[in-house]
Amino acid sequence: MPNSDEPRPAPTPTPGNGTARTSGAFIARLRRHPRATLITAGALALVLFGGIAVAAGSAVGAPATASVAVKTPIPTPTPTQTGRPAPAAAPAASIVRMCSVAELAADSRLGSFQAQVRNAATGEVLYDRGGDTASRAASVMKVLTSAAALSVLGPDYRATTTVVAGSEPGSVVLVGGGDITLSRTPSGDESAYAGAAHLDELAAQVQAAWDANPANPPLTKLVLDSSMFGGAEWQPSWDSKELWDGYMPPITALQVDGDRDNPYNNTSSRSEDPIGRAGEAFADELGGVSIERGTAPAGAATLGSVQSQPVSTLIQQSLIVSDNAIAEMLGRLVAVESGSGNSFESIQAGMLTGLADYGIDTTGIVAVDGSGLSDDNAIPPSYLTQLFMKINAREGNLGVIFDGLPVAGQSGSLSYSDRFTGDSAIADGSVFAKTGWIDTGYTLSGVIHAADGTPLTFAIYALDDVDDSAKTAIDALTAGFYSCGNTLSNL
Repeated sequence: MPNSDEPRPAPTPTPGNGTARTSGAFIARLRRHPRATLITAGALALVLFGGIAVAAGSAVGAPATASVAVKTPIPTPTPTQTGRPAPAAAPAASIVRMCSVAELAADSRLGSFQAQVRNAATGEVLYDRGGDTASRAASVMKVLTSAAALSVLGPDYRATTTVVAGSEPGSVVLVGGGDITLSRTPSGDESAYAGAAHLDELAAQVQAAWDANPANPPLTKLVLDSSMFGGAEWQPSWDSKELWDGYMPPITALQVDGDRDNPYNNTSSRSEDPIGRAGEAFADELGGVSIERGTAPAGAATLGSVQSQPVSTLIQQSLIVSDNAIAEMLGRLVAVESGSGNSFESIQAGMLTGLADYGIDTTGIVAVDGSGLSDDNAIPPSYLTQLFMKINAREGNLGVIFDGLPVAGQSGSLSYSDRFTGDSAIADGSVFAKTGWIDTGYTLSGVIHAADGTPLTFAIYALDDVDDSAKTAIDALTAGFYSCGNTLSNL
């Protein structure tokens, strides 16, 4: 018996009258299209019956020799409308979701596993494993910090570092404005932060302004003011090895190059005194002045200022390589500008103020820092999948975040040699997501342009007893989501 998808030969015409030939064709059509042919059969019967009726009428007509009486024509009655109801609209075809990622999700390398996937076009949850449970999200926290910064600060906000006249003759005050990207490298020489402001430019402005007033004595003292940020400089839950390993500086309103030993490297050891490092670098530019700590006098004349890159650029610099220092800079500026305070303890209120504008329930969110380095942070995966729907749609200014996301196999922290390799490379160029890693967890969250064209938002957490191999398992699961698209099963 041939396969039902194979074409079948046309029926051989039957010799004989037209009715036989028509019946043979009809049967052949019935075999192929039973429903449509039933309608045709009814019409055929009606034609045959009508033909017989016409023939009968001709046979019983009046004799030719009889005179024909003129009769008054009887009006043809108007057909009565039966009021037959219109056929109901056919129900929309339901999607059969049989594409399973169960085997990939059962990988022991995922540890304590949580995940959620949504159809970004409809908001429908396609896959959920603990999606409403708030847990540490590692550097995926930077996405929330960025969203809050776009809301509170706006994409064009720039952090400003200023120098004002000191209260003593011959003194000036370097006032930190929260710009951790300010660089001690020579102007025209890019640091790890492309486009950063430079101390030598600021020193040139100050010297020119100072020399413009003949009454000024020689510059002899530099006062360092980092009072814009308050409280502890190091979050108590952070491991101090992050300082020596080169991933996080102390958080101060005045520092240079994210306090890196090597200003050109993304990863470089940091010091325990970023304010002092910045002061020494600026004093060298001014030419051998003494240094002390203090605050700027109220109403002091401004002698010079430089600005950071805009928030839109800082967000992209932070997300693409997961820069902790910029994320903490943004988190603290959000707290200050929102009026919640200027310390680590103020970040939670500042973040929630900024996130409120997006209309997503923030229940369960805990933000003790802006970078995600702390184990004490918590975000439900369901919050991320909803926020990424808005990011994917580029609502408001959120397109800035999408543009800064690493892309699998192409850019940032998803282009490294240990990401989306082997079979997972099928999703290269189609996963736009923020990576996360701390000692107790690996995470990934963002947008997938699935193989069937469906936009998906997703969040994956691999927590607790996990190691570096969790990244491979996360990438494989993400590639599974990519392959399944809108047919992803929740089983």
